Amino acid sequence: MNRRRLLPALLLFCAQAARQAQSQRVRPAAVADAFYPADAKELVRMIDGFLAAAKPPEVKEVVALVAPHAGYLYSGGVAAHAYALLKGRKVERVVVISPSHVEAFPFSAVYDGAAYATPLGQAPVDSAFAAALAKSSRRIQVSGRGHNPVGGRAEHALEVQLPFLQRVLGQFKLVPIVMGDQSYESCRALGLALAGNVHDGSTVLIASSDLSHYHPYEDAVKMDRKTLRAIEEWDYLSLLRNTEARVWEACGAGPIAAAMIASERLGARQARILAYANSGDTAGDRRQVVGYGAVAISRGGNPGPPAGAKPVIGEAERKELFAIARRSVESVVRNRKMLADPTPAAEALWQERGAFVTLREHGDLRGCIGYSAPIKPLALTVRDVAAYAAVNDGRFRPVSREELPLLEYEISVLSPLRRVLNIEEIVVGRHGLVIKQGEREGLLLPQVPLEQGWDRKTFLEMTCDKAGLLKDAWKDPRTDIFAFTAQVLEEHGAAPPRATQAKPR
Repeated sequence: MNRRRLLPALLLFCAQAARQAQSQRVRPAAVADAFYPADAKELVRMIDGFLAAAKPPEVKEVVALVAPHAGYLYSGGVAAHAYALLKGRKVERVVVISPSHVEAFPFSAVYDGAAYATPLGQAPVDSAFAAALAKSSRRIQVSGRGHNPVGGRAEHALEVQLPFLQRVLGQFKLVPIVMGDQSYESCRALGLALAGNVHDGSTVLIASSDLSHYHPYEDAVKMDRKTLRAIEEWDYLSLLRNTEARVWEACGAGPIAAAMIASERLGARQARILAYANSGDTAGDRRQVVGYGAVAISRGGNPGPPAGAKPVIGEAERKELFAIARRSVESVVRNRKMLADPTPAAEALWQERGAFVTLREHGDLRGCIGYSAPIKPLALTVRDVAAYAAVNDGRFRPVSREELPLLEYEISVLSPLRRVLNIEEIVVGRHGLVIKQGEREGLLLPQVPLEQGWDRKTFLEMTCDKAGLLKDAWKDPRTDIFAFTAQVLEEHGAAPPRATQAKPR
């Protein structure tokens, strides 16, 4: 054979040999004897003990679970509440979605080997399903990134889920995914890919995540309650944003959001908290704890946008909020500095809520800025956005000292965000909208279409326009529409806006 023919043959042989080696590669147990016992009998006794003690509520038609991934002595009792729901159920495939603690990479990696090993045996990888996921999006790749050890460290968050699964299910096909990027777009791509490839009830999704890390016990409990409440309220957009901003902490916020997005497309929109504890409860030291939660996601739940805002602000709180807003605007306009942190007496004003402050002068809009996600306690949110509306709304020149007595204030306290599945359920006058496509995003409050006399279609178009998108972008499958409601607070005695009012439609 001449050299011209020999070289391609050698390259083909090497490629085939590499694929064969990859197909036979088994990822060994890397954290056995550290996060859980390396002895199989001891491991079985420990898991069975956790499962026997777990008494989760009955949840039917489970599509996904959230389970913690710390050492079993710390989080095994909480994880067992999730896995106890799988006992006796016929499951053929399990997708485990994990964050990457070891290395960063800009995609979700589905393991490119043949199996994951634990002291209880091997869990074979569903290579065909993995390949189908990778074909769905460039943000998903079949790769060893995140799975293979780096610098002597190996990812634990995926591996620790497997002995529980092996104990409650026995044999199953595994789809092991490590997310190197937890951005909204990566979560969306993975969620849609999973939903597009799951065709029956024999597949279960597992999102691996701990909650807050290394805070005093009471602080951790407060933070974790907010994270779990966002999951329960089905507000995965705020979950991601607040975690990215380090307001909340869940190292697997991306896996949780991806599982929720997939579940939503599969008809499951009900999240139920099964158990919560932290290392202060399980290990005793409450000075710096790590939080753990178990959640079941099941079919059912309210598929539509929020029905209506729950009034959270009474008369006393309303007066205090308007006082904070006015003092904040006066401070930034007169003194060019932010008002010191307010210390309201009402508990409702310490709850994290999204809110907007709208300023008008003689009924005309003079500024409007807000936080759509519950980033800060309501009192601090109103303090911040009132100041920004006065001096940082790029549509208007900054408010002057002479205008301060002329300003009329309106405060909108927002509900959680929920993705719209059917635009016919958007009610003009009840729902505000967030329209998001990639990095572009626009928001309009519920009262805006009433003031402008818009119908639903115009409302959607103008929210797209606010996002810098084409007006018909709301029809684009790449676009997500989120709805929310608002408790709109107005100052008593303030002049009403000049805009025309229209009936809800």
